[in-house]
Amino acid sequence: MSPRFVVLGSRLVKTSALWWFGVLVWGAVLWTLSANSALPSGPSFPLKDKLLHCTYFCGGALCLLLALHGKRSSLPSWRVLAIPGLLFTAIIGALDEFHQTFTPGRSGNEPWDWLADVTGGVLAAWIVWKLLLKLRQTGPTEA
Repeated sequence: MSPRFVVLGSRLVKTSALWWFGVLVWGAVLWTLSANSALPSGPSFPLKDKLLHCTYFCGGALCLLLALHGKRSSLPSWRVLAIPGLLFTAIIGALDEFHQTFTPGRSGNEPWDWLADVTGGVLAAWIVWKLLLKLRQTGPTEA
């Protein structure tokens, strides 16, 4: 990994305001998507809906975890990252499923969608842990 990438990556990871802004944008987009009766479908494949749930909630949890832990000088354990990622996606996922019950044409309260949301939160914890580990192993973060 090039030193410039390490410095840039380290600076971006430590910019918690950027990640909090990401959480807010993510939440606004989630609300908008859940309030729409018809969403663009795109190509169809098995378990597409679950993959989309997992991926989207992974992105939101990733922003949250970097906002919470990006500035820390010590590397948090994977479990320390997994707990807020799991709680965030479990709570927001449940609220999102409930919100969808009020949207015409949407079913909501689907446990498999919620499980995919929570899986995204756990996946985000692992990704953030690996990212922080890699940035700390690559050397100094000052240019």
